Amino acid sequence: MILNRLRRALLIKLSSWSQEEGLSVPELSALASPPAHVRADVSLPWALAIAKPAKRNPIQLAQALAGAFQEIDEVEEAQVTPPGFLNLRLRLSALCENLDAITASPSLYGSDPQIQRRKILAEFVSANPTGPLHLASGRGATLGDSLARILRRIGHEVGCEYYINDAGGRVELLGQSLRARFEQLRGKESPVPEGGYQGEYLKDLAATLGPEAGSWTPTEFGKYAMERLLAQHKQDMDAFGVSFDRWFAESELHQKKAVERALELLKDRKKVYEKDGAVWLGTSDQETGDDKDRVLVRSDGRPTYFLADIAYHKDKYDRGWSELIDIWGADHHGYVPRMRAAIAALGQPPSSFHPIVHQLIHLYRGQEAVKMSKRAGEFVRLSEVVAEVGRDACRFFFALRTPDSHLNFDLELAKRQTSENPVYYCQYVHARVCSIFREAAKQGLAAKTDAALLQAPEERALLLKLAWFPETLKVCEKELSPHPLAGYILELAGLFHPFYERCRVVDTARAELSRARLSLCAGVRDVIAEGLALLGVSAPEQM
Repeated sequence: MILNRLRRALLIKLSSWSQEEGLSVPELSALASPPAHVRADVSLPWALAIAKPAKRNPIQLAQALAGAFQEIDEVEEAQVTPPGFLNLRLRLSALCENLDAITASPSLYGSDPQIQRRKILAEFVSANPTGPLHLASGRGATLGDSLARILRRIGHEVGCEYYINDAGGRVELLGQSLRARFEQLRGKESPVPEGGYQGEYLKDLAATLGPEAGSWTPTEFGKYAMERLLAQHKQDMDAFGVSFDRWFAESELHQKKAVERALELLKDRKKVYEKDGAVWLGTSDQETGDDKDRVLVRSDGRPTYFLADIAYHKDKYDRGWSELIDIWGADHHGYVPRMRAAIAALGQPPSSFHPIVHQLIHLYRGQEAVKMSKRAGEFVRLSEVVAEVGRDACRFFFALRTPDSHLNFDLELAKRQTSENPVYYCQYVHARVCSIFREAAKQGLAAKTDAALLQAPEERALLLKLAWFPETLKVCEKELSPHPLAGYILELAGLFHPFYERCRVVDTARAELSRARLSLCAGVRDVIAEGLALLGVSAPEQM
């Protein structure tokens, strides 16, 4: 991959140059794409980063670096622009070599065998099995699953986990709520308890129960409801294209005394104290941003959910994972500092813990807002939206925005089969390229890269964009979000349209040029397919 090779070559040259100049080089940022008005392929702010500690003029430093970088095989030209940017133009032959690497092994494109491999466990969705999965769970599922796919493609070891909160008082409360619905169906006046679960889904669940349930305890009702609802969660995730390596139940922690062991570790590390008959974790004095200490064991001896969460995270580290990604809904924002404090209290580096809090989804049908109210027991189910607009549209729309931004989801736009619909726009380019190859096969033409023939600006723009795919995955890794990849696919699709309009691909009168352009089309097809697959979106061959 050209940019991986280029980065390594640049760093080698930079190291050699800095030693000759007697300069200390700070940690340097990744490669960046230049602004549109600069005639270059890669823009490096490295001279600006070096200038201040070196007490040197950044433009002069950039000019000196340009001379060193000009010797790199992939670099055709190195120029300097104020206030000290070094801009590189790559050789067309190198871009075409990269194209051949794509089409030779599309499923490996974007991987980096020389990276330092990380062991990462991503936990996401983890919705309480007290009701169906709602639309926000789909956003969390997209973030977690797509990010895991991207990190694996780069070369990291990644596990995916769903944490099931099946312990504590919620089982009893869910059971009381279901029993009330069960008795209501049999003509009894039995109100749902205060603070109970009001959703209509419990009426449907109650209708599946036979008369023998009349002798059940609330706990038995609760366990029945959780089993059925959890089975529905698994079915919804499967339909959404999301798989988990493990569905981890909180009850497992209690069964193997993991909660007690976590508490003992915190006591041994002198991180807890007793007050008012309760056991507290001292978090407010740590550099984690928590505003107060937290109760771990109540005065009546019952452990809090927070202690169970600490035990669960300890279990993750104990299983050999060195980094943890937790993806939570918008209502968990305040949980971040206390969990960071807990990680530190366990003796783990806080930097190994990566919480991602995704914001709310506002659902629209055209200009009209679709009301959602989980508090009232009414909400839009993920399965309903998937059934209406399809999995591809859901996942692509969810991946388009950063996790910390609110998302407006237009059901009508998601169903539209026009270029206004971003997922349709990208899939259509893939299908169009497939149709080009079907026509080429009829004419007896096959792909063959030839750098000497791919000289048009539209062709070079595509070659360069294809080269940025691995770098885009690295940006996703850095930002812990798939949105840079979704934006990249849209941009690649956008570059294909002017190429298709101005560069005739299938032309038997110019067979060699046709073969070269077919090779370029193959690269576009493969990268779009691979990129969509990393987002959990299909790449149809016909539309």
